[in-house]
Parts: sequence; C-alpha cells; structure tokens
Amino acid sequence: MDDSRNLIDEYKGLKNEQVFDALEKKRTPLEIAIENVEHDFNIGSIVRTANSFNVQKVHIIGKKKYNRRGAMCTDKYLTIEHHPTIEDFLKSQKDRELVAIENNTERAKPLNAKSFHSNTTLIFGSENNGITKELLERAHDVRFIESFGSTRSVNVGVAAGIAMYEFTRQIIL
Repeated sequence: MDDSRNLIDEYKGLKNEQVFDALEKKRTPLEIAIENVEHDFNIGSIVRTANSFNVQKVHIIGKKKYNRRGAMCTDKYLTIEHHPTIEDFLKSQKDRELVAIENNTERAKPLNAKSFHSNTTLIFGSENNGITKELLERAHDVRFIESFGSTRSVNVGVAAGIAMYEFTRQIIL
C-alpha cells in the first residue's frame, strides 16, 4: 500500500487512530496554548510543529478555531482542545507552569536563560497584538526570543518552533 502521508516510516500504512495511539504512549509533557492568533496559517503551523515535538495537548483559546489545511493533517495525531475563554483554559492548567512567549512587555526575559519545568504550557499570541493583557498577567513566566537582525521578533509559528525545541532540549533530550 502506497502511503503518501507526511509520516515517518514507523507509522506508514497505519490508520490515523493507530498513529494517534502509538504517539499517545510516548507524548512529551509539554502543552501548547494559542490565543488570539489572527491568521489561520500561523495556527496550523503551530499545530504541525506541536505534532513534530509530540506535545501532550494543544489548546486554542478564543472564538476563532482554525483552518486545518495549515496543519497538513497532523491535527489527527494529537489532542486539540478549544477554549472559548481564558478562564476556561486556565481551569485546565492546574499544576502547570504557564510560560508566555512575548516580547511586548517589561516582564519578558530571554528564552535562553529559562530553566523549564516538565509540566510546562507555552503560550503564544497573535502577530499584531501578542498575548492579551488578561492572559499575560496570569502567566507565571514571560520569555522573549532574542533577535540579532533588524526585526524585533520572528513569526509566531517560528517562535513556537524555537520555544518547543528549547523545552525539548532541556527536558527530553
């Protein structure tokens, strides 16, 4: 059987449910929250990256869901929860460290100086407005990704990949 899905060889030929079940047995403890992201491409990109790092769960906060095309079907292999409000999201985050990735606040410290806890949820916001003040105030820690060029930040999808990698490097590798 020819399997054209973007899967590593280990999962080729398996049904989507079988891939999900196999990944479920070895999930990382990391969770991702996406709030107020305006462009569907960015949400799909973050979901696809979350699958690559085999995160425990992805939370989408707010009224807007997302266009799954950007995730390239990887949303079938992980748990995604939609939360209509910040309070609803926070109820799901007992005993987790909430780390906002945001550069528009004086609270932010460099990501490279962060020592992650295993039960971390990384929070990402929109390209234009960032994470809402309400959620940012509830975050336990705020980090920014250092920039060395002329722009002050990277695309939110790229930022998510960098932050997920740093968590994985510290906790999993």
